[in-house]
Amino acid sequence: MSTPNPTQTIAIGSDHAGFERKQQIIAWLQNQGYTVADFGTHDEHSVDYPDYVHPLALHLKAHPETKGILVCGSGQGVCMTANKYAHIRAALVWIPEIAEMTRKHNNANVICIPGRYLSEDMALTCVEKFLTTDFEGGRHQSRIDKMNPDIV
Repeated sequence: MSTPNPTQTIAIGSDHAGFERKQQIIAWLQNQGYTVADFGTHDEHSVDYPDYVHPLALHLKAHPETKGILVCGSGQGVCMTANKYAHIRAALVWIPEIAEMTRKHNNANVICIPGRYLSEDMALTCVEKFLTTDFEGGRHQSRIDKMNPDIV
């Protein structure tokens, strides 16, 4: 487990169904001292989640040290869209243990939160675990290396 790194920028995005939870996460991140890059949406009007995932994914490509958080109703749509990018390892997270394991074993750089199904407290606990857990490397790195679509 690492300590929070408030000098790190956290990229965040959501659709309308995840907007309220995203705002809560942003407030928590800022309270912890993190810099937040908010890719929208900026209100609860109906939108298409890919319109917010794509800019966030491109930002992470340009800034690989950045971690990302995506929120939609189920977490599934944003996760599927983010994982279209070779440099993204996005994980659907619904409990803190999954947030921790996806960092330890998969070196996830994005978590996807189901905004309609997680309480604020549970979502924030998942975010904290994600941001404070280190990748274990070792045998896990060789598995991540095999994720490259060039070998499929």
